[in-house]
Amino acid sequence: MKIQGKMFAGFALFILVMAVIYGLWSKEPAGTTALVLAFCLCTMIGFYLAFTARRADNGAQDRDDADVADDAGELGFFSPHSWQPLALGVGGSMAFLGIIFGWWLLFFSLPVILVGVYGWVFEYYRGEDRTQ
Repeated sequence: MKIQGKMFAGFALFILVMAVIYGLWSKEPAGTTALVLAFCLCTMIGFYLAFTARRADNGAQDRDDADVADDAGELGFFSPHSWQPLALGVGGSMAFLGIIFGWWLLFFSLPVILVGVYGWVFEYYRGEDRTQ
């Protein structure tokens, strides 16, 4: 994570320099604001990665003597049969179409989004643990 934090910090510095140059050269506020916001986002992500890297153990990407195989293994659990991302995608698409065609479409997209979020959060919930 240390490498990624340094990469985002360098990218944030580059964006800041470009924002200053763009702002002075073009005198256009929308693009300058977008670049400043991109700088803030990269700074936030870089700070988070550097902050987390100090508390987590070193990964294979942080060691100079590591091989590619050192990072192999289980990365976590990913649901193989979940339909909830599809519901969230359809609901999000309907919400963005509501911005284009009319705000009334948001009333139809909000229940789809809420069902998708509820289903994703409680997908593997089986009740209280009653092993006593």
